[in-house]
Amino acid sequence: MDRAEDGFVTDRSASATVRALLALFALVLLAFAPARAQTTHIAPRLVAESVVPSPGGATTIALAMTPEKGWHGYWSNGGDAGFGMQVEWNAPPGVIVGPFRYPVPEALTLFGLMNHVYEHPYALLADVRVDKSVAPGTNLTLTGIANWLACTDKICVPEKAVISVAMKAGDGAIAAGAQQQFDAWRAKLPQPLDRAGRWERRGAMVRFAVPLPEGTSLTAPHLFAATQAVVDYPAVQRFSRNGDWIVIETAGKGNAQGEIDALLKLGQDRGLSVRFVRGAVPAAGKAIAGGGIGGGAGIDLALFWTALGGAIVGGLILNLMPCVFPILSLKALSLARSGGDARAAKVEAVAYTAGAVLTALLLGALLLGLRAAGEQVGWAFQLQHPASVFVLLLLALAITLNLLGVFELPSFGGGQRLANQSGAAGGFWTGALAAFVATPCSGPLLGAALGATLVLPAWAALPIFGGLGLGIALPFLAVGFVPALRNRMPKPGPWMATFRKWMALPMALTALALAVLLWRQVDGREAGHGAGIEVSADRYSAAALAKARATGKPVFVYFTADWCLSCKANEAGAINREVVQDSFDKAGVVTLVGDWTNGDPVITRALAEHGRNSVPLYLWYAPGKAEPEILPQILTPGLLTDRAGG
Repeated sequence: MDRAEDGFVTDRSASATVRALLALFALVLLAFAPARAQTTHIAPRLVAESVVPSPGGATTIALAMTPEKGWHGYWSNGGDAGFGMQVEWNAPPGVIVGPFRYPVPEALTLFGLMNHVYEHPYALLADVRVDKSVAPGTNLTLTGIANWLACTDKICVPEKAVISVAMKAGDGAIAAGAQQQFDAWRAKLPQPLDRAGRWERRGAMVRFAVPLPEGTSLTAPHLFAATQAVVDYPAVQRFSRNGDWIVIETAGKGNAQGEIDALLKLGQDRGLSVRFVRGAVPAAGKAIAGGGIGGGAGIDLALFWTALGGAIVGGLILNLMPCVFPILSLKALSLARSGGDARAAKVEAVAYTAGAVLTALLLGALLLGLRAAGEQVGWAFQLQHPASVFVLLLLALAITLNLLGVFELPSFGGGQRLANQSGAAGGFWTGALAAFVATPCSGPLLGAALGATLVLPAWAALPIFGGLGLGIALPFLAVGFVPALRNRMPKPGPWMATFRKWMALPMALTALALAVLLWRQVDGREAGHGAGIEVSADRYSAAALAKARATGKPVFVYFTADWCLSCKANEAGAINREVVQDSFDKAGVVTLVGDWTNGDPVITRALAEHGRNSVPLYLWYAPGKAEPEILPQILTPGLLTDRAGG
């Protein structure tokens, strides 16, 4: 006897029998269900990312499932009393349909039975390959008979439907709307963990160890076992951290041996696919409070404070970038003209800070909202669209002409001058502008700091974006509130006009860089790799990386974008240097480049796998090493030649 509930004593063996009978009953009903069309409680829809897949290529199909209110479908392993999708395909000659990939499910416990379910619309994705022998124009319409289980908290109904999608062999083109929808569905798939976990049995307990760096946050963890006969699904799962391992302990069930496949849920719609091999599991470590369940129970406070500090310092450094420094200088000139009025200086400093922080928060909130909607985006996402780049280009040109004295740039409203008038309105809009134009720049500490927003809940991620705005505003805030600094400001004089015109130079260079970026985006060209020697490199993809690592040679992967000034500086000053390329050639280094200029969900996911949501990111794969070394965001020729052994 195990436990008493509501005056009844339940026996675990009897419970197991009930589960088995429920599953058997559902399967029997399914076997005898009529094949005729009928109304279903979960509506299926089969769609293809490309309706004209190319011979010798592949496309992705999605079986989109929409449950009625109160109904749910099941993951591949449905748990105690459910089962996943089963499809009998009728594929045309030369077409091969791969297995379905499932999004991250939810755990639902009813009457002591745990089920792995979807209570909202979801989509199963599969790859479809077309043989190269298929002639262009061939009808590739794909049909199948789909069987699944639909349930409420009171009843389960086996359902069946004929699914179909019209395709024909073509050029593999993908409509913009289709790619956006499929990227949203892909965002809800678990990411494969590139290292194996370990598992062991210890008496009635089964223990798992997942290799995850200490910085990884688990906001609502749960381990879903895809392999049957491993765990008792409703049993409590205890999560703890031992260094770079997440240790999971729960009640075992069954006698499965060998490798085990599972899905580790990290939070809402976030998870990792893990393959576990038999082996020693580390001792349980520091307990993850409440198993990490709930909005803030699993937040890593050390990660939060480190990321916040990094964002503030990173924002401070951005003031030295050519796109931000001229704007800061304009406010310094405004302050110098004010004659040292303490009250006016404080008002402007607070307003400037409010503008910078609010703009950074709005950009961060938009980023988090797009991610929640399934978009594969990262920091500076707005620069991956020509329209946004065009707006920034106009701003940079206007500021350049303003600095040269061609005209005075008005504020966004109220008739005050944006750049060189004093007062709260001028300070606010200048701070907002400084934060907005800082997005093409990326400096030290920002990559890791903003990358932390990938694993923190939204309420904890937003302050990090605000910290970036605060860092941008710190110099002006210090001048406004520290009399000693304000007193060191030079007195007004003719030098101000000359200095102002000199500030037009870095802003003009920013405008030129934006113009080149816009031309490349509109022209459809790939991102450049900097000035000087052209790098011999291939385009990054997971397949290209696997192929390169299989050669046994060192592999250098760098993720860049034409709008990333730090990326371009590193390429010109380190990567493309002759001494570096010579050392790479001697060591046989394979170089892969991930171009993020126009946005690419493949690269966005690759960045996220390494805890980043911005570029640059530099990875060095040494031969024989399972994990890459993440190189600093500021590269030097010596650092790269040392890695190559030159």
